[in-house]
Amino acid sequence: MKYGIYYAYWEDKWEADYFKYIEKVAKLGFDFLEIACTPINGYSRQTLKDLRQAAKDNGIFLTAGHGPSADQNLASPDAATRRNAKKFFTKLLKNLETLGIHSIGGGIYSYWPVDYSKPIDKPGDWARSVKGVREIGKVAGDCGVNYCLEVLNRFEGYLLNTAAEGVKFVKEVDVPSVKVMLDTFHMNIEEDSIGGAIRSAKGLLGHFHTGECNRRVPGRGRTPWHEIALALKDIGYNGNVCMEPFVRMGGKVGEDIKIWRELEPGITEAKMDADAKAALDFERIALEGVR
Repeated sequence: MKYGIYYAYWEDKWEADYFKYIEKVAKLGFDFLEIACTPINGYSRQTLKDLRQAAKDNGIFLTAGHGPSADQNLASPDAATRRNAKKFFTKLLKNLETLGIHSIGGGIYSYWPVDYSKPIDKPGDWARSVKGVREIGKVAGDCGVNYCLEVLNRFEGYLLNTAAEGVKFVKEVDVPSVKVMLDTFHMNIEEDSIGGAIRSAKGLLGHFHTGECNRRVPGRGRTPWHEIALALKDIGYNGNVCMEPFVRMGGKVGEDIKIWRELEPGITEAKMDADAKAALDFERIALEGVR
């Protein structure tokens, strides 16, 4: 497996100087950096090429994550919104191809974070989303990108809350580039059995996020890592494992993720780097030790 980290562990906004984080995670020993898609469609072609080259020069690769805004919602009952979403994702996927990115994950079948003050039509949104993801998934395949649908907890999303729902949805889409994405944080909330959830996604799991149940770095909480490791081994998963910790309040990231207290009070960037490196070492031992 390859091990990475989401840049927003260090940041308070959904865009950043990715050149800085490419160098940082390479020095820490990670295999890849996951970046947010928020700014990507605004980059020049040269910037896209420069980011791709920077990753190559530092011996890592890039993956992408995205929480679509309401006007990028493939499940929307509004036809104009769905057209806008398809236009957005088509451009984004072509830019990911230029970046050399082969995986995008997130709630990229709906929007995030969900506004629960509005009525929810899960059956209707499910049907519209399947149709939209099927179309965009084909574009992703043409661009060499796996389109990985993240299963989210009930407080952040409503279409796909369990691995079983993720598997059912992906099978309905029936496009090879469309995969299931699981996250230990969300599974901790929704699944009866984390190991069972992982095993249910055999053959369809395209990306895997890790973090503790309180969003600290892996190895600092009560997540059942041995159970997770055995399940990943059982399904033969050898793909990307990206840790996605959030420990600091503030900014758009803290607001959207709902970090209302400092999980690591007074933490410095140097200490965050050290914690990330320790978590990487922990994951390699915990997840590879059963193989």
